[in-house]
Amino acid sequence: VHPNVSQGCQGGCATCSDYNGCLSCKPRLFFVLERIGMKQIGVCLSSCPSGYYGTRYPDINKCAKCKADCDTCFTRNFCTKCKSGFYLYSGKCLEKCPDGLEANNHTMECTSIVHCETSEWSPWSPCMKKGKTCGFKRGNEVRVREIVQHPSARGNPCPATTESRKCVVQRKRCQKEGKGKKNREEKRKKSNKDDNKETRQESKGRAARRQNREQRENNNKTQPKKRKAPNKEQDLAPADTAH
Repeated sequence: VHPNVSQGCQGGCATCSDYNGCLSCKPRLFFVLERIGMKQIGVCLSSCPSGYYGTRYPDINKCAKCKADCDTCFTRNFCTKCKSGFYLYSGKCLEKCPDGLEANNHTMECTSIVHCETSEWSPWSPCMKKGKTCGFKRGNEVRVREIVQHPSARGNPCPATTESRKCVVQRKRCQKEGKGKKNREEKRKKSNKDDNKETRQESKGRAARRQNREQRENNNKTQPKKRKAPNKEQDLAPADTAH
């Protein structure tokens, strides 16, 4: 240490020298040596730089180097981020992941192997051919399933999500577009027409019966009542007695 020690230092130093920089730091700051050319300069920082970890002591807080393969660490034996070419696993930096694990090149960590998972098959679709369900005898029907978990790099790949099989249906002719609707409309109109016809016939029948009844009543009112024929035996009896 250069003997020229100063108390009026800059940059968080409590004590310093012109040759070595900071010799001690103000409270809560970390002391670290930075190499500049052939010499090291002491600096005081609020947190340790990359490749270092901090330790606190009663008299001074220091930054110590992580292991050579570790980029950032919590302690010397527990790494939190590895340098390029290494994979993090349980605080250590490894060139190759253990069995049962795979290297994740995105996070540079050893992770569990994930296999593909799919849902259950859907029901079979109607038998179709060229997008139609009529006009043919042999067609195809399909069913599908969804991928619910995509696999990792070393996981089992996903199976097929679509299946198809041949099917046979009773041949039927395809109705022209709008023909089915037209037939239903014609049937409805015909039904309404028949109902109206029956209603008119019933109305005519009731009117005819009412007219006949009224005519009979009028005839009964206009015709004179018939006189009762005399009893011949009663009329002849007095004449025979007188004779």
